[in-house]
Amino acid sequence: MVRSLTDEQVLRALMRHPRLTRAELATETGISKPTAGESVRRLSEAGLVVDTGERTPGGRGMGRVGSYYSLAPDVGTALAVSIAPEGVVAEYINAYGDSIARAEAGVGRPARPDDVAEALGRAVAEFSFPVRFAVVSAADPVDRHTGRLRQLPDAPFLLGEIDPVAVLGERVDGPVLVDNDVNWAAEAERKAAPLDDFAYVFLDEGLGCAIVSDGEVRRGHHGLSGEVAHLITEGPGGRAMPLIEVFGELGLRRPGTTAIDVERLLDTRPPEVVTAVGGLIAALATLIDPELVVIGGRWGTPLLGALADETDQQPRPVRLQAAAVQQEPSLAGARAEALDRLRSQIIGP
Repeated sequence: MVRSLTDEQVLRALMRHPRLTRAELATETGISKPTAGESVRRLSEAGLVVDTGERTPGGRGMGRVGSYYSLAPDVGTALAVSIAPEGVVAEYINAYGDSIARAEAGVGRPARPDDVAEALGRAVAEFSFPVRFAVVSAADPVDRHTGRLRQLPDAPFLLGEIDPVAVLGERVDGPVLVDNDVNWAAEAERKAAPLDDFAYVFLDEGLGCAIVSDGEVRRGHHGLSGEVAHLITEGPGGRAMPLIEVFGELGLRRPGTTAIDVERLLDTRPPEVVTAVGGLIAALATLIDPELVVIGGRWGTPLLGALADETDQQPRPVRLQAAAVQQEPSLAGARAEALDRLRSQIIGP
């Protein structure tokens, strides 16, 4: 057990630094030089650590020459994938947390299952790195038991169902983890803030919500928690209606789809939209009692001030906050999970 813990310390140190000598490993981990040397020997025999061939300056009063060690080049990579209306993005992550390759493939509108599956396969086929683990973010409801993307009524993106696990199965040596994009955005937010109890409301072409309680995303029995498009709220004229229908009533949908026309919404900023989203926030405050509600998405953040004013008038006001992670938040969450899983798999054996 002691040897195993020591080896884990050494591996984690080498994940933080591209190369270290045995003396530097001892300093970094707080273990003795002989113990660090024995760990390096064991890990080298296991094929996880290699001598880089580089040496420290030595001799003539400068001390002994030291050898630099690093993780073996073939320890593997992780794959982080985003499936979204903008297209499919595949990023390969090494154990240092670097993105070593990125591929993108376009997706038509409306997105058909065969087209999305083909784009996914095309994106990951551009490179041939050994992949230990894959994490997929999908702008669609995800069945938590199977990883399949499910079609729900009024889905703005995918028309049908696809199975990313099956598509990636031949290209990934280990497991494939699939989850909804808003859940991954909430994971990125949780690590950036950090926060333990909050709701993440995503307002873009589609509507989504993630619930984080006690530091974990709550996904529900089927994995469909947070699918708020059909939550009943106040629509135009004070009528009760599903949230997604408010945008149809106001003429804010893209032609032939339920996707929200973000540019038109930002140009007009109708107060009815603020009232309708305020109803969603009121429901969240009542049902889950979050510390705060994080607002993300292309039109969510610009309307934050108006939403905060609306929320302040409610019986259960709750603090609103703009998302800290604005650049590809879903992919950022998937990337962080892929890195954690990759490192755990390298250390596990």
